Amino acid sequence: MKIKEKKLELFPKINTLLMILICFITLYPIWYTIVLSFNDANDAQMGGIYWWPRLFSLKSYSAVFANANIINAFTISVLRTVIGTLTHVFFTAMTAYAFSKKRLVGRNVFLAIGTFTMFFNGGLIPFFLLLKNLGMLNNFIVYIVPTMFNFFHLIIFTSFFRGIPGSLEESAMIDGANEFRTFIQIIIPLSMPVLATIALFHGVWNWNDFFWGVIFVNDESLQPIGTYLYRIIAETASSNMKINMPGAISLKAVNSQSIKLATMVVATTPIVLTYPFLQKYFVKGVMIGSVKE
Repeated sequence: MKIKEKKLELFPKINTLLMILICFITLYPIWYTIVLSFNDANDAQMGGIYWWPRLFSLKSYSAVFANANIINAFTISVLRTVIGTLTHVFFTAMTAYAFSKKRLVGRNVFLAIGTFTMFFNGGLIPFFLLLKNLGMLNNFIVYIVPTMFNFFHLIIFTSFFRGIPGSLEESAMIDGANEFRTFIQIIIPLSMPVLATIALFHGVWNWNDFFWGVIFVNDESLQPIGTYLYRIIAETASSNMKINMPGAISLKAVNSQSIKLATMVVATTPIVLTYPFLQKYFVKGVMIGSVKE
């Protein structure tokens, strides 16, 4: 009995040490990237920097923010994330609201088709040809229109909408509201947890994604920061990047490594800063459908 009690007392300590180790392994690479990005580029090449910048310098960030290509890619990412997330959440939620009603004609058929597409799809080449025939290649709408709907997110929305009392909708309709007005003025304000959760999911994906910019967009002026960062990491465009730098920035003060690290920090910071504002909705939203009473 005593041995069993000692094992129970030992478990929280081991669990705490394990969590500290996992947190350190997860967070240290991020911290190391930040430290190197704030260190002088030439000094950083000597190595030996682990916890703090040895020779503090902001020249890498000056080079990043003075580079018109990076600013343009950052702008594309912001527009893609904001417009893509808003349209995705609104369109998917509106479709899910219809699916939450048993009176929807053909509801089971649509659900079966949607479920099938979650596990099977046509593949990348048919998808590429479809977007090409629709004229979406090398167009900003390729980031918006094909991602307006996601069936997995529809299931989450539908599960949440079913928990809203039907009497609220009946009251609105008695007062003369139609289905669309009921959705906008009654359902949307009551659905902030699930809206914030889906917005965070899709917003993070939109910001981090680089694949669409590589496959579907050849025009460099339409490529987001993720694709630009991918190009830097691959070092296929490092020479062009240096050529495009303004003359005011000394090329001796920075190098491709310091530009890469500074761009990583700039590209990651905005999406990280959104978490504290959406955390309370996110924690509540991810629990949707997890408990059956």
